[in-house]
Amino acid sequence: MFELTGKKAVITGGGSGIGKATAMLLAQRGAVVHILDVSAEAGRQVAHAIREEGGQAHSHACDVTRQAEVHACFEAIGPLGILINNAGVAHVGTAGNTSEEDFDRVIGVNVKGAYNCLHAAIPRLQQNGGGVILNMASVAAWVAVPERFAYSAAKGALMAMTLSVAKDYLADGIRCNSISPGRVHTPFVDGFLARNYPGQEAEMFERLSKTQPIGRMARPDEVAALVLYLCSDEAAFITGSDYPIDGGFITLNA
Repeated sequence: MFELTGKKAVITGGGSGIGKATAMLLAQRGAVVHILDVSAEAGRQVAHAIREEGGQAHSHACDVTRQAEVHACFEAIGPLGILINNAGVAHVGTAGNTSEEDFDRVIGVNVKGAYNCLHAAIPRLQQNGGGVILNMASVAAWVAVPERFAYSAAKGALMAMTLSVAKDYLADGIRCNSISPGRVHTPFVDGFLARNYPGQEAEMFERLSKTQPIGRMARPDEVAALVLYLCSDEAAFITGSDYPIDGGFITLNA
C-alpha cells in the first residue's frame, strides 16, 4: 500500500521541517522527488540524504514568490504527478500591528507562492493524464488563533484555493486536497523560541506543547504520513477536502 514508484513529486519548502520529512518519506515509497527551496543548500542536503538511502531526488533553488523563477523550475522538471505546496512563512501580529511589509511577505509566500506553483504545475499534471495536488493549510484557517492575523488570512485563502482547484480540474483527473496541521515541532519553532524567549526556551516549548489537547506538538514525520496517504492511489476517491492533523486542537478546544 501507499506505493509511489515512478511518480514524480514536487515539494516546495522541502529543505526543512514538514517538507523535508515529506520528501524523505515519498522517496522511500518510490517517488522521484524534486525539492524546491529558497535555500539552495538546504535543498541539496535533503536531496543528498535521500540519495544516500537509495532514493531518487533532485533539488532546485527557487523563490516561489517569483513566477518566472517557478516556471523555469517546472520547465526543467517536466511532466509530473504530484505537487505539494508546503512552502510557507509565519508571522505573529494582529490586524492593528501587522506592518504592510510583513503582510505582503506572508501573503506573497503562502498564497502567491502556491498560486505560482499551481499555475506552473497544472498544465504538466494535465499532460501527465492527471495527478495530485496537496496544499499545506493550518488550524489557523479553521479557528481563531491569537495574533496570527496575516497567517490566518493566508491559510484561509489556501484552503479556499484547494476547493476551487478541486472543482475546476475534476475532468482532468487532478485531485486537490489540503492538510491543516496544529503545532508541529520544526526548526522554525526552535528558532522562534530562541529569538523571542532567550533563556526560557524549554519553558515556552512546554507551554506551546500543552496548547494541543493531546499534550504535545506533532512530529514532521506524522504529517508526512498523512501527505503520503493523500498522494497515494489508496486516496483516489478523495478530493476537495481538508484534513486537520492537530492533536484535537480544533474540536477539543471549542
